[in-house]
Amino acid sequence: MSRNVNDIMKKLSPTQRKRVETRAAQLIAEEMTLQQLRQACKLTQEKVAKSLRIGQEGISKIEKRSDLLISTLRDYIAAMGGQLSLVVKFPDRKPVILSGIAEFTPEPKSGRKHAHATM
Repeated sequence: MSRNVNDIMKKLSPTQRKRVETRAAQLIAEEMTLQQLRQACKLTQEKVAKSLRIGQEGISKIEKRSDLLISTLRDYIAAMGGQLSLVVKFPDRKPVILSGIAEFTPEPKSGRKHAHATM
């Protein structure tokens, strides 16, 4: 006879049940799609689109893509009020936060044209 998770959870003590629920929430939070992340932040596609100055259909396309430019992902996360950081994981060392890629550094806007040296 097969048992389902609800039957097992009912047999646990309240303390054990709370630990299982807390760990399940942690695991769920560790991996989300962009759509799930936006929904967890209680934001609509329209609100994020407005922040990015694009149409709602643009947000829908971003959320469905499996391959994004880092700058697009950074802007999407920033529009939700977050900050993107990239973490590199190797099996034989601690995780490393990759710098210089996900950060936004606006290019200086200069009214001057660069002078070219002539010989």
